[in-house]
Amino acid sequence: MPTRVIYCVRMLSVQIAYSTDQVWRPCAVALGNFDGIHRGHRQVLQPILSLADGSEKIYATVVTFKPHPREFFTGQRRLMLTPLPEKIQRLEALGIEQLVLLPFDRQLAALTPQEFVEIILVNQLQTRQVSVGQDFCFGRDRRGTTADLLRLSAPFGIKVHIAALQTDGETESLRISSSAIRQALETGDVSLANSLLGRAYTLSGTVIPGQQRGRTLGFPTANLQLPPDKLLPRLGVYCGHVFFGQAASGTNPPIGILNVGCRPTVDGAGITAEIHLLNWQGDLYGQTLTMTLEAFLRTEQKFTSLAALQAQIAQDCQKAQVIMSAKVPTESKLGNTNP
Repeated sequence: MPTRVIYCVRMLSVQIAYSTDQVWRPCAVALGNFDGIHRGHRQVLQPILSLADGSEKIYATVVTFKPHPREFFTGQRRLMLTPLPEKIQRLEALGIEQLVLLPFDRQLAALTPQEFVEIILVNQLQTRQVSVGQDFCFGRDRRGTTADLLRLSAPFGIKVHIAALQTDGETESLRISSSAIRQALETGDVSLANSLLGRAYTLSGTVIPGQQRGRTLGFPTANLQLPPDKLLPRLGVYCGHVFFGQAASGTNPPIGILNVGCRPTVDGAGITAEIHLLNWQGDLYGQTLTMTLEAFLRTEQKFTSLAALQAQIAQDCQKAQVIMSAKVPTESKLGNTNP
């Protein structure tokens, strides 16, 4: 399969390659989709970050696919826990040096497991070590297993690390996976989602002008323009900490009340994400805000009057104040990069 030059860009301090032509070689490769960069993913990433120093420079490289294989085969857009800019940011925080986004097309999908190893891992990436999860499958029709990867890599001297499947410590039997996190968010169980992630789930976007109805109610809100492929949680009201910028880090962040929904009381059209910052005033237009989702307060509902809505928002603020007073935002918690 000939390589194709598409383009290669540098974002932050991570090399981003949309083709194998301009990757930094040789590589220590972590293979997978890595949506969410959750606790299980970090077990896969850790081996390529802890290679012994030697005379040869080996680049810690994540190899994934664009579009997501499921999106390619179904033709349906797939919403992501971590859209590409957020994924890059989190990989950089972990120490990943390079992200290779293999164009997933019929040509790539048709490779046999042996062809994938020989063409992609050996010839194009000059792989010295590869790390995958225990349930990793690859090659045409997902025929290749971890046993096949071990067998096919051995003749080329590629070391293979297979990370065991991880389960959540609190639920014990629940396997940590992107699917489980998605299901938790769809039901509004942000506590479970955060436990599986090993950090708080966040929404990050630019503040854009809205209808300013919150201001007339005494609770001004910041209307976030979110990435179009970001997975939203269950519609409703949440509380968390709000940070200025794309990273959930900093000291003394204000508490935020987030409404994700259609604003039925005021005849809203389309889903919006609006944040009210407690005990904070200022002009936010054009700024990037990142909010951690710490607790689900209630479902979205239609009130009989604006006065009833105003009273409920006041109750939401009081409840959030109580919940968040017990939560201390720390760098180790919000930006946790440990497995």
